[in-house]
Amino acid sequence: MRKLAIGTVVCGALALSALAVPAAQAATPDLAFADVVVNNGKTIVVGTTSAVTVPVTYTLTRPADLTIDYKNNAAGVLLYRGSLASFDNEIESDASPACTTTATTDTTVTESCSDTLHVDPSYDLFEAADATTWKVGGFYGQTDSDLDDSDDKISFEYGFAAWGNKGTAKVQRAAKLTANASPEPVKKGRTITVSGKLTRANWETGSYTGYVSQKATLQFRAKGSDTYSTVKTATSSTGGLLKSTVTASKDGYYRYVFAGTTTTAAAKATGDYIDVQ
Repeated sequence: MRKLAIGTVVCGALALSALAVPAAQAATPDLAFADVVVNNGKTIVVGTTSAVTVPVTYTLTRPADLTIDYKNNAAGVLLYRGSLASFDNEIESDASPACTTTATTDTTVTESCSDTLHVDPSYDLFEAADATTWKVGGFYGQTDSDLDDSDDKISFEYGFAAWGNKGTAKVQRAAKLTANASPEPVKKGRTITVSGKLTRANWETGSYTGYVSQKATLQFRAKGSDTYSTVKTATSSTGGLLKSTVTASKDGYYRYVFAGTTTTAAAKATGDYIDVQ
């Protein structure tokens, strides 16, 4: 609902501006957003299909005489890239926050609010540039319309305000990693080949594609042990393919581990068991 309200406000303003028609703009109130925490301070990791639920908490201070009903007006927190005047992309909640009054004065009300963002890769993320650190802002939007033309008159008033730089939130592409040790079984002293593949979410195509020229650590965990140890490092080639050779010594599990990059989250392959005879 709020995304539609913001879009209506902004698009309506642009349309009227383009036509050089004076717009009837309702005054927007002064709101204060503080102590904004997105996703409990953790990175938001997004794949290609499932929406990621992101909790948000913040403090909102509003005029005492302002009622926010989330029908004709709305307030909340958004993530944005670019500037307040020109979003490269933005994400906001599609539901009403839960707010509890914590303090009041003669002129203001302060509330502690919790909200949820749903970051849907098919709707909110469009390009590689979205894998970055986003800015956090607060917004207020309102509309007042009379579209009954039975009296040969209609009206539409809007108001929108945004407050920027209230924090940051990092968004990364999800990564996947596989490992396969062969041949199996293998005689002690023979060569084991551990193959794998490193891929990451491509939001433009909605699929996982190979992540090339990235280092992944090959690790081994002996049968009966709970601890992996590093064996060597491999670099992904075309299509994200990984390949390492080791000497068979004892039964256990091999896996690849990717530490992640600025744009892409870390990943671990499921350990693949090898039977050494």
